[in-house]
Amino acid sequence: MMAGYSDEMDYAGKRFLIVDDFQGMRSTMRDILRGCGAESKSIEVAANGSEAIRYLANGKFDVVLCDFNLGSGQNGQQILEEAKVRELIGPACAWIMVTAEKTTDAVTGTAEYQPDAYLIKPLTEAALRTRLARVWKKKEAFSEINKALARRDQAQAIRLCDERLAVDKANAADLQRFKCQLLLASGDLEQAKQCYAEALAVRDTPWAKLGMAKIYYQDHDFENAKKLLEETVRDNRAFLEAYDFLAKTLQAMGENEASEEILERATRLSPNSVVRQKARGDLAFKLGKLDEAEQAYRKSVSLGEHSVLKTPDTYIGLAKVCSTKDSPEEALRVLSNLNKVFDSEEVRLKSMVVEGQVHCRSGNVDLANQVAKELAKLATETGAQTDSETAIEVARLLLATNNPEIARVVLRREVQNNPDNTRLHEEVLGIFDEADMSDEGENFVKTSRQEAVDMMNRGVLLLREGKLEDAVVWMRNAHETMPRNVRVLFNFIHVLVTKLQKDGVDAKLAAEVRRCLQLANQLSPDDPRSKSLMEAVEKLAVNGA
Repeated sequence: MMAGYSDEMDYAGKRFLIVDDFQGMRSTMRDILRGCGAESKSIEVAANGSEAIRYLANGKFDVVLCDFNLGSGQNGQQILEEAKVRELIGPACAWIMVTAEKTTDAVTGTAEYQPDAYLIKPLTEAALRTRLARVWKKKEAFSEINKALARRDQAQAIRLCDERLAVDKANAADLQRFKCQLLLASGDLEQAKQCYAEALAVRDTPWAKLGMAKIYYQDHDFENAKKLLEETVRDNRAFLEAYDFLAKTLQAMGENEASEEILERATRLSPNSVVRQKARGDLAFKLGKLDEAEQAYRKSVSLGEHSVLKTPDTYIGLAKVCSTKDSPEEALRVLSNLNKVFDSEEVRLKSMVVEGQVHCRSGNVDLANQVAKELAKLATETGAQTDSETAIEVARLLLATNNPEIARVVLRREVQNNPDNTRLHEEVLGIFDEADMSDEGENFVKTSRQEAVDMMNRGVLLLREGKLEDAVVWMRNAHETMPRNVRVLFNFIHVLVTKLQKDGVDAKLAAEVRRCLQLANQLSPDDPRSKSLMEAVEKLAVNGA
């Protein structure tokens, strides 16, 4: 062991992955690791992103040394993003980004997926030892907390944060920050608010201001959220996550112009975020800034070529912009590329909607009718599910191509899936207005909503009457009819949990509850009902297994 490194990481027994496109650099990093005490059999090397992801998917690594620039294909940031999104690495893995860049601004992508540290080339053993010692010391401080999180035991992770805070002054700030984030993620807003307030009482830290702003946002106190976030970005120019959340808050307040300006400032600071460029494109398009929207969408498509963060909606947005700018051929080319990159029924449906709109706009009535006919078939025969925005566009195209009955089926499904969404109801009314069917629209929304409410209430009534089996059958049917209705979903889960509590654990039924809870988390993130219902299921599993 070299002098001066008595507190460094113990390299023996740990697994390392080196990712670099140059053989010479891979050999150099391997030799450096061996010199530090790593075992040859515990060092793997990858020349590109696909090799790296394959290694990460097939085994656990303690340390990843990843070059940022890897030639064609994924860069180091994109490999890190995919590894985290696919949960191929956990918080215990130390990810070191190796780069020839002198500033991290040149390589920073999104705030959510950052490496643990950067190392600047040329790499030396001393630099690696120093940086890894610092990173690993922090990893060890969080090791038990991370183990609890790996078990999905958030409550224990929070308790362990408190235990470490009582004895570990060196990592106190990071432990406090992590505890706050865990409380916020758990949905315990009161405790999270108190935790962030305690942090702010000690020091006016930007992460604590952002956390407090998120709590205000969830409480619909947008004014206070806006105030805190404006202070944060004013005093912390490079804190990109605060820019993103300020933009989101401003949109919730209807201040779209201000939101777009914030996103534009953020993309100037860090232009390499697939997600942020897409968000800016969406907002610019909504504001009618077609040139800015096209630029942002094209940048997002380019950045997303090798990124797990790419989405079909970016291509959809770009195609709509091209169509609006009277470039139908370019719009259709974008849609063609979309269908090559993404292969799913939902993407095909979205693509068809925009294709039909392009044909309508350019006066190709026969082609528009042909697309509408296929969409009508998908909507009625297969019951294809999609998001509300796409469903609204499907209905609009069907009405424009003289398919009112199928449009009503699509719109009724949307109202019933969203019986309390007044904004969506207004959009539905707007579609009826556009089609000169205003008299029908108001009654249509009212009737469709009432049908959904009656179906929900019937299941609850059956449960109250003690007709548990009938309640299960009824609510399962209601969920199948309205798969994105959150109230129906939680009522269904409640009925299933009640049956499990009464009749004992049934593996098939418990699996159905977990699937429904996963969907509920997607539709309504951080809903406290999810946590209490999941705890009830897990308790049953432990006591009744």
